[in-house]
Amino acid sequence: MTERSIRGKTAIAGIGETRYYKRGAAPDPEFKLTLEAIMLAAEDAGIDVREIDGLASFSNDRNDPPRIASALGMKHIGFSNMFWGGGGGGGSGAVANAAAAVAAGYCDVAVAYRGLAQGQFGRFGQGPQMAAAPGGMAFTAPYGLMSPAQSFAMRVQRFMHDNGVEQDALKAVALASYHHAQKNPRAVMHGRPLSAEDYDNSRWIVEPFHLFDCCQENDGAAAIIITSAERARDLKHKPAYILGAAQGSDYRQAATAHNAPDYGTSNFKTLAPRLYAMAGVGPEDVDVLQSYENFTGGVMMSIVEHGFCKPEETNDFFTIENFSAPSGKLPLNTSGGNLAECYMHGLELITEAVKQLRGTSPNQLENVHVSMVTSGPMVQPVSNLILCSEPHA
Repeated sequence: MTERSIRGKTAIAGIGETRYYKRGAAPDPEFKLTLEAIMLAAEDAGIDVREIDGLASFSNDRNDPPRIASALGMKHIGFSNMFWGGGGGGGSGAVANAAAAVAAGYCDVAVAYRGLAQGQFGRFGQGPQMAAAPGGMAFTAPYGLMSPAQSFAMRVQRFMHDNGVEQDALKAVALASYHHAQKNPRAVMHGRPLSAEDYDNSRWIVEPFHLFDCCQENDGAAAIIITSAERARDLKHKPAYILGAAQGSDYRQAATAHNAPDYGTSNFKTLAPRLYAMAGVGPEDVDVLQSYENFTGGVMMSIVEHGFCKPEETNDFFTIENFSAPSGKLPLNTSGGNLAECYMHGLELITEAVKQLRGTSPNQLENVHVSMVTSGPMVQPVSNLILCSEPHA
């Protein structure tokens, strides 16, 4: 498995983030934000941005690699890749694809990036407005399943019903994200703490999601530089070595008419075993977790499906104490995550995973060795990633 994998062969050497804005508030267009993030990531790595020769993105990103290469004066493009599929399921996958290209010799320095300007191109959180409901939507839109919240609530309700999960489990995820955001000046929700009473009193969006169970909608951009493990050791920062990555989907999970055989799932059941096998670690070795929150219920199912607790243990495991840095059993979304830092389609979760290994997180843990990311629960395909302070765990 190791010989045919990317385990320990590549590393994240640079990270870059623009300022994060509330949806529609960015003063610059999406393309300019993306260029800024890539330039910041190259500067962070200590390389000339023109050395980048591989580009990877996800979620149908509009920022075209040849246009980026021209704008930044890149010498050539050796690798250009898109992780297909909407939502944040491709965040870890884009990094993994870039790492695979470096390991295979298609390029020497790759960047994974994501830019968003919802004021320029429209919102993600609303139901689409169209004259007809095509494809699977013809089976759902007439019955009120139009927005992401409405569709994903159904899956979460099934899991909660089948396993006797209470609302407090979802509340713990939201409280942890907002708690961590209060120590992160970059977070959009910095200075806006969330109490248990605030959560309980917030309006329903669609059961079981209160307002604070739902991710933000933001503008901005983030970028991540990936290169070989050997080269990364000679650059500015301590490398975050890529131990393992997986991407994909379970059987018929793209059945958009809501008739998948396994309904109450975050879609990680087939990925988690492959991730751990490649990385050579298990859930007991993970020091800190950054788990994509489109909605808190997806985090809940993802944590279970990655083996951190059993379904019947959810109520006991999901507490603010367990999820809080620095002393929690499983510190979760330590920058504030999609709920409270920024919704950059989850790429900001990977920059936070790197910061934990570097020792520069706003909610830093001691002696972080293994940092993990899960990207995009309940969409298809999804992806995940394990980073380590050493090329071998």
